Amino acid sequence: MTSKKRWIWIVLDSVGCGAAPDASHYGTSDEMSNTLAHIAQAKGGLYVPNMEKLGLGNILEIEGVKPSHQPTAYGRMQEKSHGKDTTNGHWEFVGVVLEQDLPVYPNGFPNEIIQPFEAYVGKPVLCNRPASGTEVIEEYGAIHMETGRPIVYTSADSVFQIAAHEEIVTVQQLYDWCEKARALLTGPHAVGRVIARPFIGKPGAFQRTHHRKDFSLNFGHTVLNSLQTAGWDIIGIGKIYDIYGGSGISKGIHTDNNEDGMKKLLQAMREYSSGLLYINLVDFDSLYGHRNNPIGFAQAVEEFDRWLGKVLSTMQDSDVLCITADHGCDPTTPGTDHSREWVPLLVYHKQMNQLHSLGDRSTFADLGATVAEFFGVSLPEIGESFWKSIQDEAMF
Repeated sequence: MTSKKRWIWIVLDSVGCGAAPDASHYGTSDEMSNTLAHIAQAKGGLYVPNMEKLGLGNILEIEGVKPSHQPTAYGRMQEKSHGKDTTNGHWEFVGVVLEQDLPVYPNGFPNEIIQPFEAYVGKPVLCNRPASGTEVIEEYGAIHMETGRPIVYTSADSVFQIAAHEEIVTVQQLYDWCEKARALLTGPHAVGRVIARPFIGKPGAFQRTHHRKDFSLNFGHTVLNSLQTAGWDIIGIGKIYDIYGGSGISKGIHTDNNEDGMKKLLQAMREYSSGLLYINLVDFDSLYGHRNNPIGFAQAVEEFDRWLGKVLSTMQDSDVLCITADHGCDPTTPGTDHSREWVPLLVYHKQMNQLHSLGDRSTFADLGATVAEFFGVSLPEIGESFWKSIQDEAMF
């Protein structure tokens, strides 16, 4: 066993790979969804040579992506938790299955939440209904700038979102409002996340900034906590720290976008020779999935693949690399919501000497169980480790 054990965990936010078996429970769009296949079709083929080598084309048929015959491991995972958003997916990764639906608000938030929130802010809210994040600031941004009233909205996910212009409401003030909302949203109204959505610009040209911050529920002990207790570094890059409310994360590193995220992942690989480097790349979801832009989505996946080449060339002999997703967000189907999909599972280390099929995993928690076994900590109650099937060499 080596003290230089390191697991590099990359979550491609929203990059699903086909309708899950229970997609019909979530709607017609979900049954039609296949994010990876559809963005490849829209572009006339994906060029992702690095993910192709890691087995992406072995998981499903994707235009432009051939099956791999090189030593690697591939499969796909089905979510066991109810729902199809970031919170459900990431918590299940680390051993927590959410068996009850988190509350959603298709008609907006009730007075018992809004009234005390307005009393704290000192102004009535704007909107209070499900809305697209970019459209809601265009619709309400001007009156917000005139009045200072917060723009409160939700989506199909379990979220309470607050948008405010940075020149009208400071980012720290917006975070304070979010903390108040988080304190109010408990019990039957315990939404998965309260999200600060700051923006800048003028009417007709508003832009959301990189000062977004998520205030998440804590759902209990996870594999991350076990790793941290055992003395391993857990470096959360992107919105990972926020997703877990900092629980089990040694250091959180903010990112502005996918490019910035990959630069900071490579920097973390230079700084931390052991432990868990865990990153979420959100642009696929926020810039392309929710905005129904399949070409942009495909180009972002190809750009990630170029960065992936640098990750592969930087890996230590004892590193393990894992690439997956937390849900889908098919930009070619009606609507702009997340989609209930299988997620890809690619796992690679330099000691592999054969091609491994990991098959169809019945829960995202199999990944967390595998990480736990790799680092030698107790396995979660949920999930089945596949580490022994891909170990290949005694050096581990």
